[in-house]
Amino acid sequence: MADPMHQFEVQKIVDLPDFSLPGVGVIDMSITNSTVAMLLAAGLIVVFFAIATAKAAVVPGRLQLIGEGVFGYIDNLTTSIIGHEGRRYFPFIFTLFLFILAMNLLGMFLVFTATSQLAVTATLAAMTILLVLIVGVMRNGVNMYKLFVPAGVPWYMLVLVTPIELISFLLRPVTLALRLFGNMLGGHVALKVFAGFVVSLGALAAGGGLGLLGIPGALLSLGGVVALTALEFLVAFLQAFVFAVLACVYLNDVVNLGHHH
Repeated sequence: MADPMHQFEVQKIVDLPDFSLPGVGVIDMSITNSTVAMLLAAGLIVVFFAIATAKAAVVPGRLQLIGEGVFGYIDNLTTSIIGHEGRRYFPFIFTLFLFILAMNLLGMFLVFTATSQLAVTATLAAMTILLVLIVGVMRNGVNMYKLFVPAGVPWYMLVLVTPIELISFLLRPVTLALRLFGNMLGGHVALKVFAGFVVSLGALAAGGGLGLLGIPGALLSLGGVVALTALEFLVAFLQAFVFAVLACVYLNDVVNLGHHH
């Protein structure tokens, strides 16, 4: 349990029969701690908004005020980045933000952190880029090429600029996935390490003698745990916000391709 990486181990909770999909292979349908964390995050979001909107009033209560605040916050985000058409994509951005935020916060309360798994963050990133591609092709058709050919660039520079733009686009899902995964993984590892220092140095001090010198170190490590915990709550929100912002930016590139809003 002292291993800082133990907390990220995916473990089966309910063992279910495998499912064979032609062309893909055998898929393990077992329910894991990662699955439970994601289901719990989705369930809490649904329950929260069901309660918050159950008795909607002109003068909102606390839960309704929080719900409306988050709703308005993401609505302003999508319209400010994408423009007047941003509300078409609001449901996706809103769901994406809340789902990531809920998973991040659950990981702070002794529940498995699903966003510390690259498979989870990569899936969310792939969904985002797939939506961008679908919207881009449906709205722009063959003019989608303009995404990789910036306006105003001299023709002789396009040989260099176009491949760079294409590679940059292909790396978008990679950076989306790795940013969220890396921040959540790194933060929880640092917390576990500092917490381990507290226990180890405290046990050393309990032996008396020269071991008492471990008390200042244990107190310093404890302060580090408190500071890192506060920072992790901030990171949990910021990473969900950054993911939502980048999703809006990528959608804006294809929605407003060739012109500004």
